[in-house]
Amino acid sequence: MKRKLIAAVGVVGMMVGVAACGNGGDDKPKSDASGGAKEITVWVMDGSAPKAWIEQVNKEFSAKHPGVTVKVEEQKWTGIQEKVTTALSENTPPDVIELGNTQTAGYAVTGGLADLTKDKAQLGADAWQKSMLASAEVDGKLYSAPWYAANRVVVYDKKAYEKAGVTPPKTRDEWIAGLEKLKASDPSAQPIYLPGQSWYILAGFIWDEGGDLAVKDGGKWKGQLATPQAAAAMDFYKKLQSYSTAPKDKDEATPQQSTDIIPKGGVSSWIGLGWEAGGAEKALKDAGKDADFGYFPIPGKTADKTGTVFLGGSNLAVAERSKNKELAKEWLALATGKDQMTKYATEVKGALLPNQVGANFTPAAGSFAEAMAKAGLNGKITPVTAGWANVETEPNPIKEFMTKVLKGEDAAKAGAEADKEIANRINK
Repeated sequence: MKRKLIAAVGVVGMMVGVAACGNGGDDKPKSDASGGAKEITVWVMDGSAPKAWIEQVNKEFSAKHPGVTVKVEEQKWTGIQEKVTTALSENTPPDVIELGNTQTAGYAVTGGLADLTKDKAQLGADAWQKSMLASAEVDGKLYSAPWYAANRVVVYDKKAYEKAGVTPPKTRDEWIAGLEKLKASDPSAQPIYLPGQSWYILAGFIWDEGGDLAVKDGGKWKGQLATPQAAAAMDFYKKLQSYSTAPKDKDEATPQQSTDIIPKGGVSSWIGLGWEAGGAEKALKDAGKDADFGYFPIPGKTADKTGTVFLGGSNLAVAERSKNKELAKEWLALATGKDQMTKYATEVKGALLPNQVGANFTPAAGSFAEAMAKAGLNGKITPVTAGWANVETEPNPIKEFMTKVLKGEDAAKAGAEADKEIANRINK
């Protein structure tokens, strides 16, 4: 699930050329524990680090540290969790490593990551977005630096909205009113395509209600789907889903909404990530059809605040067993600092959100990137605990909860069943 998550936000892979790069070769000597480093190794994931950007980071780093080179190794997502686990247990792990933001806690609690709490000032932690910082900390201690994130927005067909006289809504009530107009304007089209198990979207609605997916209570984690907040969130989800003919027992990837549903036509709006919007646009154009999309943040309950969204992304950490910790921290500070993050945001053309608002790329008006940046200011992540990965394993109890409620089961009853399963999994 983690690989799928970050692949979903890795829209950079479609937009910029990426390659493993560095200014050192395999024959350069590694350092010893005495600090005489000649090379540090950085692992980044396929699609995360634009070539021009990381070459610039490494050039600046080596200029500050004559004789020290940086070896960048690009990793594939397939099997990465096992590869990282093995690497962190060895005596010569990579010095800096990219981790999915929902993976970080698991590696931290098992002792694989260096504690960076005392290095916050050097790393510039005060400038990081608080919503991204949450994934980098465990029990009040810092184990990584947030790098980038991405989130979903509403993608809409401009022609359908114009025909129905609908403008991008600012509140939930306006959103529903607009869907009603779309339904009346073209009864043959879905006002919104929303599968029954898009649980990242439901999570945002739960957060909007002041709830959560799980909370820690007395040293143990407890599921929170039997709460009034989850019931209210599910009630709104059900209302939205009533305007869709999407299956109640599938998620957005089965079938893949961007390439298997949207290109067929008959959908006025949907909720997706940047790579999905790009994929849908390409599929439509390949089929000789118009692709004129508009974008807006998922509306909140009131106009003064957009709906809460799940922030998927990556962090950069230093391996606990690194022989070059101080150099690794300096590289980390450089790569995730305002100057380089500003260049990063520009390089990826706003496709991903940098770790600090001050580094944001100024996207084109009306673009996906503009809507994503606005929505990302009200972002959150799933519970920060190593056991959360177990919750996402199929069959996902959150998805099952959603389908049961959409098919008429009482939310409290379905929530209690899901909470029991969540507790069993998250506390392992």
